[in-house]
This record gives sequence, C-alpha cells and structure tokens, in this order.
Amino acid sequence: MTTDFDTDILIIGGGINGVGIARDVAGRGLDVILCEKGDLAGATSSASTKLIHGGLRYLEHYEFGLVRASLLEREVLMTAARHIISPLRFILPHSPGMRPAWLIQLGLFLYDHLGGRKILPPSGRVDLKNSIYGATLQPDITKGAYYYDCWVDDARLVVLNALDAKERGARILTRTECVKASPQPEGGGWTVTLKDQHSGKSYNLTARLVVNAAGPWTSGCLESVIDNVKTHATRLVRGSHIVVPKLFDHDNAYIFQNPDGRIVFAIPYEGDYSLIGTTDSDFKGNLDKVIASPEELGYLCDAVNRFFQQQITEEDVVWSYAGVRPLLDEEGDAKKVSRDYKLDIQRTTGGAIVLSVLGGKITTYRKLAEQATDKLIDLLESDKKAWTARVPLPGGDFEGNLNYFVAKMEAKFPFIKTSLIRRYALTYGTRMELLLEGVTDISSLGAELCPGLFECEVKY
Repeated sequence: MTTDFDTDILIIGGGINGVGIARDVAGRGLDVILCEKGDLAGATSSASTKLIHGGLRYLEHYEFGLVRASLLEREVLMTAARHIISPLRFILPHSPGMRPAWLIQLGLFLYDHLGGRKILPPSGRVDLKNSIYGATLQPDITKGAYYYDCWVDDARLVVLNALDAKERGARILTRTECVKASPQPEGGGWTVTLKDQHSGKSYNLTARLVVNAAGPWTSGCLESVIDNVKTHATRLVRGSHIVVPKLFDHDNAYIFQNPDGRIVFAIPYEGDYSLIGTTDSDFKGNLDKVIASPEELGYLCDAVNRFFQQQITEEDVVWSYAGVRPLLDEEGDAKKVSRDYKLDIQRTTGGAIVLSVLGGKITTYRKLAEQATDKLIDLLESDKKAWTARVPLPGGDFEGNLNYFVAKMEAKFPFIKTSLIRRYALTYGTRMELLLEGVTDISSLGAELCPGLFECEVKY
C-alpha cells in the first residue's frame, strides 16, 4: 500500500503487544517495520508470571468484562500455540481467616462459565489433609479447591509472533532505537529517526502511521520521542519473582491468598525449581535497570513460609527477576489497578497519526493487536479482515496433542534422548524438524556447547 513512504506503519517496541500488532498488520498485507532498542521480550514481556489466565482475582474487583475477554483468549491461544502453552492445574488452599469458602466457590463457578470454557476441565474441591497436594503445606491447611489455567513460555511467545510477522513481510529491527518521530509538514505522515545500537549510526525513514507499543516506556515516548502529541500517564508497577529449589514434588501449581489480600503463585519451574510471584509495587526508578527489591524478596519468602512446611530465606533464592507493568493510571492500592488496556489515537495539527497502547496483559495481547490493527486498517482505508484467531503460531500446527507429537518425534529420532526431544517440542513445535533437518545420528547434532545445547540448535 505504501506510496511515497518507506513503510505504512512503524511500530516502536518489541514486546508482546508490538510484535502482536506487527504480525496482524503484516498478515493483512500492509508494510510494517518494528524497531526495538534492545532485544525481543527484553523487559516486561519476559518478566511475567508466565501464565495465560483469566485473572481469577479480578472477579473480586468486578472486572467481569476483562475476565471474560481473558478466558476467551485463553482458549484461542491454547489452540494457536500448543507447544509453548500448556494446561496447568492450580490448587487453591483455604486458609483460616481468608476469603470464605462460599465466596471462593462462587468465584470458581463464574470462572468456569464466563469464558465459554471448552478445552480445560472444570474446577472442583480437594481434600488437602489426605492428598499429596497438602503434604507439603502447613498442617492447619486441610481444605481447598482447584481450577485450571495455562502455563506459557512468555519470551518464546514474543519470538514466535515476531517470526511469523517477518515471514509475512514485516521488517523486525532489534538493537534499533527510535530516537525521534516528527510529523511531516505536508502529507500527514512521519519522519522517523532510528539509531542502530551496534554501529551507533542514525538514519531516517518515513511512515504513514506510528504505533507506540513501548510498554513501560510508552509515556516517555509520547513525552520526548514523538513530537506534537500530548502525554498520557500510565502507572508503573513492578512485579517481582523468585526461583527456589522445588517446594513440592508434583506438577500442579498453588495460588495462595495472603493476609494483605494479594495473590501469590507457586509454580513448578524447569523440573527442579519452584517459581514464586508476584508483587505489586509502584515503580519510579530506571526502567533499564529493574530488579527485585530486598523488601519484595522478603515478602515472597514470607509468603512461602506462611503456607509451606519447608521454610526458606533469601539465601535459598537461586534467581530473582522483576518487570515493570504499565497500567492504566489510577490511584489507590497497586494490586487493585486494572490490567485492562486502552488504544489511544492522536492526530497532529498536520494530520500525522500515532496509536499508543496503554496498559494490557500478556493473555489479551492477540485481541489487543487485532483491535489495534482494525483501527489502523480503518485509518489507512483498507478492507483487510482479522485473521489471527484462526491461524496457529509457528510450530503450533501439529496433529493430535503434544504427547502424541513428542512420541512421533521420538520414533523419528530414536538416537536423541527423550528429555531433549521433549524440550525441542516444547520450544519449537513442528519447527523442530527444520532444526533437525539432515540429522541422522547423535554426531549430526554437532558439538555440545553446554549440557543439552548442541550446535545445530544454535545455528537454527
């Protein structure tokens, strides 16, 4: 469509929302360039709790619309990326003095039915006193419930969207910072200055529209990068996580109700560990240097010690990470701020248009991208229809369930360890056959650069 412009759309930001929009736009036949000053998923999008979920706790704040939208998207994403998104059962222990059992059951009933659940099993009750799920908990915790959501490899989800966008014609420029976007005096477009972080050189290009999907940097872009627009404040909230040696020996997760009303998850992680998170702390520091604070580490350790028999200290933390979520600006308790999103369109006096993504959560990224692209399509007077709800992400196009696919790959590559086959399947899906193209024996994998990482995978 581009006429007298280098691209139809320039997207700032290589997180989940930016790549989601790039994929959708490219699939509708428009020319799109995405620039990211660091690497894909280099900030918030790889620092999540790694869940595709409806947000059970949002029911408490009457955000029924957000929960319904999230549950509907959970079903869509499970179908689109079955290799990196998998069902996960959550045990919800009932703790004395917390939310009453009847309220929890009501919430789970709504959670089961709000989103037209088809794939995942329904919720239910569990006797923790006589169950392996209660064996590691404090002895006074004897009753609970369970429900299902999904685990996701969050960074991989970003990469797959970027990969699909590129294969549909998008240009994905990592290590490339947008340092200025200025409206053109005539023509209603933008002159954009990009800086290559490797060479340090800057260059200009022109775009019909600009999309500001810079995550926690979105407000900063409106203030200092994109000219002649007004700034929209977002509330920056840091969420921190810790990883500790595994606290339980089964593949279910836990969701705990802390006395302060906050929810904390304990999730199986990489076989030998447990992932604990998250916190909600207002953030005002350097967005390029986000780490968990000592107070947050202590808070998460205390949460573990409140519910598990095994006690931990900060010395048991083998890794911690933190990300900053840009939430719609609201006053009050950070944990109650909405995780919904807003798509803001501004038009300069000369007619140049910028669309900014404010807020959002990883579960609803595809719908956000679809709605953003619908708006862009209208602005560019195109008639291309939405498509991403029906098309799997790269690697997600296998027949049957994941276990069937793994068994098929084990039969095809019997000389590769089952654990490695499964990791390839969980990371690349059907694309693992491209990774293993020409591999006929273990030596064909190439040098083992570190345990489990072979040369052929690095080359892929």
